[in-house]
Amino acid sequence: QCTYLEIEQAPHTHAVVLSRPAWLWGAEMGANEHGVCVGNEGVWTREPLGEDEALLGMDLVRLGLERGSSAREAMEVIAALLEKYGQGGSCKEEPVPFVYHNTFLLADRAEAWVLETAGRYWAAQRVSEGSRNISNQLSIGSEIMAEHAGLRQRARSRGWWSGHGEFSFAEAFSLEQQPPRMEAAKARFRAGRELLQQHAGHITAETLMCILRDKRSGICVDAEGFRTAGSMVSVLPRDPALPCVHFFTATPDPSRSVFKPFVFVAGIKPVPQVRSPTFPRDPAKQIPRFQSSVDRRHELYRRHQAALELMEQDQERGQKLLETLRELEQQGLEGMKALLEGAVTPHPEELADLFFDCVEAELKFY
Repeated sequence: QCTYLEIEQAPHTHAVVLSRPAWLWGAEMGANEHGVCVGNEGVWTREPLGEDEALLGMDLVRLGLERGSSAREAMEVIAALLEKYGQGGSCKEEPVPFVYHNTFLLADRAEAWVLETAGRYWAAQRVSEGSRNISNQLSIGSEIMAEHAGLRQRARSRGWWSGHGEFSFAEAFSLEQQPPRMEAAKARFRAGRELLQQHAGHITAETLMCILRDKRSGICVDAEGFRTAGSMVSVLPRDPALPCVHFFTATPDPSRSVFKPFVFVAGIKPVPQVRSPTFPRDPAKQIPRFQSSVDRRHELYRRHQAALELMEQDQERGQKLLETLRELEQQGLEGMKALLEGAVTPHPEELADLFFDCVEAELKFY
């Protein structure tokens, strides 16, 4: 059972860790036990938006992670399910539908893929070197490695491509008249690319945390209505003997949040402090949907918000708290370095408790 649709179950699914809006089934981003990471962004294209309930892009993120043991396999899972079921339905917990198509970033220890969609049509690009980012716009040009069988015919039949010369997915399927939010996406996309290029050849987890905290570029959004709700950075060593380490904030606005490490091992300790409450009569599941609202904030979210208010009211105490939180994050980063350089061999029980312990420490500081 996905957010709106029920689909056929797979015979086997992988363990996943997800950063997700509490009201729906899917996820904005996450990782699985094989070191596959997937995240998505909304896009608006020339293909009509489907308000009919189908799979959400966020459902596809989770399905790709649950069913793909490599980035390529996750990409193929998402593409096949998209072709079969389509994408549609409201992506926001509000009575007025908010609908979009999706672009996905997928990575594993060996390679990365960008998968972009317009309705049931899609194109994928393999990233073999350097860096790649996505924002709320189509970004795959002619460097297509895989595509929907009817993609070019669709573009020709609609008059979006002549059928001669080079075929660019972004040129053919992007809207001529972009919505205002797409204009902001262009600046974000450019800024993300430039920030990554500045650190070319020596990008670390800290580099990416800094980029995700960049407010001037609009990458880190902290405004009413739209806010960076959660952030994730993953370190995927090429050596399969080393574990992948996934850092999650589990709270909004990364510039005032702590990235906490998570490693897949057996017997992971549950962390109820970052799980949102459930409701017997959930307005997201009742038809008509979203007629009322409920408070879905988990314990860490509530404490974090109270701390943000303190930071704004008493800047000196707020600054001290932020410094303490940064120290906690630094400890996690140093622990990860020691682990990946083979300087320490932690017990599996320590890794099983790792994320729980970091959340507990953060709660204590609040």
